[in-house]
Amino acid sequence: MYILALIIALLASFLLTPYVKQLAFRIGAVDRPDKRKVHTHIMPRLGGLAIYLATVLAVVLCVPLTKDIIGILLGGTWIVFLGILDDKYSLPAKVKLLGQIIGACILCAFDIRIEWLNNPFGGYFYLEYLSIPFTIFWVISFINVVNLIDGLDGLAAGVTGIASITVILVAVHQGYFPVATVTAALAGGIIGFIHYNFNPATIFMGDTGSMFIGYMLAAVSVFGAVKSAATIALIVPAVALGVPIMDTAFAILRRYSNGRPIFQPDKGHLHHRLLAMGLSQRQAVLLMYAISAVLSIAAAILSEASGYVAAAVILVVVVAVVIGAKKIGILNDRMN
Repeated sequence: MYILALIIALLASFLLTPYVKQLAFRIGAVDRPDKRKVHTHIMPRLGGLAIYLATVLAVVLCVPLTKDIIGILLGGTWIVFLGILDDKYSLPAKVKLLGQIIGACILCAFDIRIEWLNNPFGGYFYLEYLSIPFTIFWVISFINVVNLIDGLDGLAAGVTGIASITVILVAVHQGYFPVATVTAALAGGIIGFIHYNFNPATIFMGDTGSMFIGYMLAAVSVFGAVKSAATIALIVPAVALGVPIMDTAFAILRRYSNGRPIFQPDKGHLHHRLLAMGLSQRQAVLLMYAISAVLSIAAAILSEASGYVAAAVILVVVVAVVIGAKKIGILNDRMN
């Protein structure tokens, strides 16, 4: 069913995106250029609405609507509503954060929460009263790392598409078919949208898309952890999304070390640095796709690795990322 879900969502997203583009212009959900942005003319955002509609359609047709699935879809619907408001009105950061917390609480209300973590050397760590706060933190972290990487044509869509496919492959291999099918619906929605979003893009996914994709990847990882009693369900998407996660971590360190507000936007993100080094938009995006693919392979290895091997893989990945980040100056406040 996961293959069918992917095909349905892909076709639906591909067909719906032109209509969503018209809707974006009609309601004024557009992105205007400024000195921090790469595009030079007004662009419609709201493309994430097509991804959302395609994903929901495929899930409803291919997955039994259990309490868990309904909870995931309700939370995703709330996040999309929040994203549409932001794409049209540019909501304050605090309002967006509150909305994201509400979306995470919807998951918790349907008992989709992280209640334990595997000890890689045996046994479990039970979170108990920290379960809900940890789940909320997990969800809003995923939402915002995807949101922050959405800076070049096709970048967020491609990176999250690669991460989604990785989750599907691991879930199928481990027998987590509901997780695989829901993620396949998301992946299909993303892939169908990339046709319109790759450089030169004709529509952006907007916060509607980036927040929905981040939410869904977080939700399916928590759902997989609940059903499998295995922390690997959390680790695989986190490693596969290593590019935006590391970019966000470096942005926080960069702003803090330079005495700037952590939430103040800048042009020090990885894709900005690659452009400053002379790469074109397409070259920068394709390079980040390649890095994401390597991290996805590492994530797949982790799903089968023992505790010590997994620790070694994570250490190698972190060291490689830190060395690469220092070489391109991602921690510097000024562009080179």
